[in-house]
Order: sequence, then C-alpha cells, then structure tokens
Amino acid sequence: MRPTRPLAVGITPMETRLDVVLHLASRAEELGYTAVFVGEGWGRDASVSLAAMAVRTSRIGLGTGVVNVWGRTPATIAMLATSLDELSGGRFVLGLGAGSPPLAEGLHDVAFHRPVERLGHTTRQVRRLLAGERIEPSVPGRGKPLRLGVRPSSPVPIQLAALGPQAVRLAGELADAWIPFLIPLSGLEDWIGLLEDGATRGRRESRPQIRPSIPVAVSPNPEAARQLASWWVTFYLTTMGPLYARTLRNAGFGEAVDAVLATDRTSGPVTLPDRAEVLLDKLTVWGDPVAARAALDRWYDAGAEMPVLVLPPGRDLNELVYVLETMRPSGTAVTR
Repeated sequence: MRPTRPLAVGITPMETRLDVVLHLASRAEELGYTAVFVGEGWGRDASVSLAAMAVRTSRIGLGTGVVNVWGRTPATIAMLATSLDELSGGRFVLGLGAGSPPLAEGLHDVAFHRPVERLGHTTRQVRRLLAGERIEPSVPGRGKPLRLGVRPSSPVPIQLAALGPQAVRLAGELADAWIPFLIPLSGLEDWIGLLEDGATRGRRESRPQIRPSIPVAVSPNPEAARQLASWWVTFYLTTMGPLYARTLRNAGFGEAVDAVLATDRTSGPVTLPDRAEVLLDKLTVWGDPVAARAALDRWYDAGAEMPVLVLPPGRDLNELVYVLETMRPSGTAVTR
C-alpha cells in the first residue's frame, strides 16, 4: 500500500453553514486528512469557526486559509494565532494573504495600497510578537512597544497566499508554507523557482512547503463534475477581481481567459467554450473518482507537497462528504 501523502481540505469564505463546516472537519479527521484550512472573506469570522473545530477534533491540523492583512492589525492577528494554538493543543497554522481591493476597501474601509509591502510588514510583526519580542513601531508615537501577554508554547507555522512574482518571493523569504489558490498546474515549477529565490534572499536553509489550494469537483456523473469545475473557473475569473485573470494571462492562458470572460452566464448551467476547456485540467481536480484521483496525482508529481482540496460552497452535505471519502489520503481506510 502506498504511504499516506499529506493532503488538506479547504473551506471557502462563501461556505457560511457552521454546522456543515464542523461536520466536515470531524469527517476529515476520521478519514486521515492532514489539516483543514478555513478562509475568511465577508462572512463568518474564521477564528470562531476554527475555535469550534478545535474543541470537536483532537488530531487534525487547523488553520486559516487565509485571512487578509487589512481586517486586523498584526497584534490582533498574533493574539488570534496564540489563542487558537492553545485551544487546539498546538495544531494551529496561521495563513495570511494580501486579499483584494473589494475586500480591503469594500468591507474593511482600508485603502488597498502596496499589498505586497503590507503582507511582508504584517508577517514580520506577527512573527516578532509570537516569538515574545516587542512590536517594532512603524509610526511615531509616545507609546512603549509591547509584547504579547500570552505566547504560544511552540512556534506557530505561517503560510502565505501569493500569486505575483514579488509576493511569491516574499513567501519564500518569510513563510513556512506557500498556499496559492487557482494557479495552473503547468506553471508550478516556475513558482517554486521564485520561492527558492526568496529563500535565498532571506538566507534560509530551505524554501517553504508547497500547498496549492485546488478547487475540487468530483461526482460519479462526469458531466456534473465538469459543470461544477466550469463554475469554479468562471466564478473566480468573472467576479473576484482581476488578480486571477492577470495571473493566468501571465502564465500563457490569455486566450482561454478571454473566452471565459466572454461566456454568457445568464442562460442555464455554466459551460466553458472549447478554447477555455484547458483551464479545467490546469486549475481544478475534477471528474469521476478515478479521473479525480489521477488529477490529484499530477499535482503531487508537479511538486505539490500538501495539496489543499477546496470544497465547493453551498452544496449538499452528502455530496461534500462523498468528495472527502472519495479523495481521502492514499493509504487510509474509510471509517464510520
């Protein structure tokens, strides 16, 4: 039997059903998944969901995947990490990302300015606080720099979401893991090179672990899986700002992106035009169970060390559990 490979589960910010999220975390632990990562956007506070998960589970890793650096100060992020680390018994991973203009400005009322710089500054300040050091003031003031009154018992790993070259190099310099979303499988090697450049710049002995977050669409009906995979691609390219489209254009998929953006999304189920079909295999894990597991294998072969299977929001619980059971880590058995 093949040794169990690290595999995580991702919950999007659009999944707001707390009972569903908690059930999925418990089932993922039973099935041998390595971790569950909860994203935060404009719905639930991810730290509250993770706190509830922490008291319902005992082994599986728990983390933010990710929280943006505009909605909290470095101090409140560090306190969040310390509290969840203690509550989970040392199982917590802190995931940070630069977010987007709609999230920063449209929800948090903060100007989206120099996002890579903000991500780096926040990460460094959080690391100082978690290590028991005083915060390093960035603005003049009379207040004495403070330390946290409570520290984690062991270092809290930090994973960074990053897509642009500068941001990926920053992840290589500062992060324990890199957790990008919606990147093409075929370009993974180039991004790993950027991580290694950043690790060299930061004088680190090794680069961060590779944890791509991959939308998943698995069904015994291949056509149903195709429609869901098409929804993933279409939704993120057309409604979540320009970042994903720009990333794919830079990776050589401009024609496919243009085809998606021109698709009529008002008449029935989402289907991709022929010119955009390539994006299904490049960006998602989709198909019937056999095809989906083969697709996941290709991500491992390309360099992913702990893929994160991102579950679709709002789907029936039985469908989501089916995905977890179908895609369970190799070498584990289904338990009930």
